[in-house]
Amino acid sequence: MRRLASLVMVPIFGLVFAGCASSDDTTTSLRIAATSSLTEVFNDIGEQFMQANPDITIAFNFASSSDLALQISQGLPADVFASADVKNMAKITAAGLLHGQPVAFATNSLEIVVEKGNPLHIDSLAQLATRGLLFVTCPIEVPIGGYTAEVLRNAGVTVTPASLEENVKGILTKVALGEADAGIVYRTDILAAGSSVAGVPIADNVNLTTKYLVGALRDSQNQDASQRFISFLSSEQGQKIFSQFGFGPA
Repeated sequence: MRRLASLVMVPIFGLVFAGCASSDDTTTSLRIAATSSLTEVFNDIGEQFMQANPDITIAFNFASSSDLALQISQGLPADVFASADVKNMAKITAAGLLHGQPVAFATNSLEIVVEKGNPLHIDSLAQLATRGLLFVTCPIEVPIGGYTAEVLRNAGVTVTPASLEENVKGILTKVALGEADAGIVYRTDILAAGSSVAGVPIADNVNLTTKYLVGALRDSQNQDASQRFISFLSSEQGQKIFSQFGFGPA
């Protein structure tokens, strides 16, 4: 089985996907810039997509949607962009960098993430404002940061973060390591983390249903492969994988 390349963001944009080109001229190397919260499900989808499309090899670059949108606007070489929110996809669309229209392919919801065993017995958003509790989130430009601010506002809770992380995985890691007491992340991130953290549900009347969008980038030389990948996300097989990872339908 071909090994799927999952890469982290690096400062030199032209090298983000270094090493993803194939020596086989009949194989298309598809570069996908995707939001961090899709890491686990996209790695699985990538493997299954390549099995169904042996003429395509995929390389992923996972980072926050806001960072990826900025880098794409600055020339990041990529074929497909998958965003965790409408706002950052709208930036790419407004800049004329998208080929066609974006497609919604999955939804998610939020949960409070706490340390394994929930030692502080956190059971509500109101407790996140407890004096001395270390709460971490992301800047509001990052989708999870903006969603967190909206959920807290819905609940009438004011929290001063102890730190701002680069993306949702940064929040999860700090809580898992005991460097923070709590944060708000996507439900699917807590499921993917297994027993390393615990999740506390957020009441439906203040929670959000978040939407994921994907689009092919205008300057991509691999439009056919890009559209095949995008179609796979919405296919019966693709939607089954999303459901297995805890995502909802678009």
